[in-house]
Amino acid sequence: MPVDIQRIEMDQLACWRIRRGEDELLIAEQGAQILSYRQGDAPPIIWLSEEAAFQQGQSVRGGAPVCWPWFGDLARNPQPVQASYNGEQPAPFHGLVRALPWQLREQRSEGDAVILEFHCPQALGELPGWPHRVELMLQVRLAGDLQLSLTSRNAGDESVAISQALHSYFAVSDIHQVRVEGLAGCPYIDTLLDWKELQQQGDLHFSGETDRVYQQLPTTLNLIDPAWQRRIQLTTRGSTSAVLWNPWIDKAQRLSSFADDAWQRMLCIETANVLNDVVVLQPGQQHTLGVSITAVSTER
Repeated sequence: MPVDIQRIEMDQLACWRIRRGEDELLIAEQGAQILSYRQGDAPPIIWLSEEAAFQQGQSVRGGAPVCWPWFGDLARNPQPVQASYNGEQPAPFHGLVRALPWQLREQRSEGDAVILEFHCPQALGELPGWPHRVELMLQVRLAGDLQLSLTSRNAGDESVAISQALHSYFAVSDIHQVRVEGLAGCPYIDTLLDWKELQQQGDLHFSGETDRVYQQLPTTLNLIDPAWQRRIQLTTRGSTSAVLWNPWIDKAQRLSSFADDAWQRMLCIETANVLNDVVVLQPGQQHTLGVSITAVSTER
């Protein structure tokens, strides 16, 4: 399988473009953020906004940003995660590492797989307001599927609590037509209904703005897209929670780097450790949050 890895510039950001056969993966060094992923001539699997801005200090709209060491609004996190931050500035949404420069430490091949390892050196005691020492590494493995593994190892001498997510945007043909299998029976919190706790009945279909935190999940979810005749299978490890999000019409108009109609073409399924699924690392302990993304044709 021919493999080509090139370092390229996209406006202000240094990126890596990996081509494996007909598949292509694009990664920004900033935030170690997956930007896009596609297999051959098929529609993209990971969605990147048509209006994405590639600027230093700003997370790119789309792809798969790394949210760490907390997810979302810090004030909505469990108390041990909130207590880990003592910064003078208000805590930014989705943590502290999305817009930092990460370092590509290693690239190698294993059989027909390509592996890249990115490290965030600032997590070792240099994050503002977060006085902890954690070795933070994202491994990206591209083979017949895409595997992301975010590993945190507590290198300090006190325990540390983190919430986190691989904030993955998936491309869909039409949000009205897709569904997510594997959620039936799972409890979730609907943030749009004043954080009410509910239980999923059957598959999840979409007919309006969606912002839900699912818990007690199985290891596999499937995003079914009949128009594109494919199923995107997500297999996770180190996670029993996920956030599913689509801004719909009104909110889409208020988002930066997001076309007014782009809500029709994307769905976030964010592999996570949030709420009751947060991670507490004792000194020397490590945890890996991982997801394997596989596109399967359903054409008959």
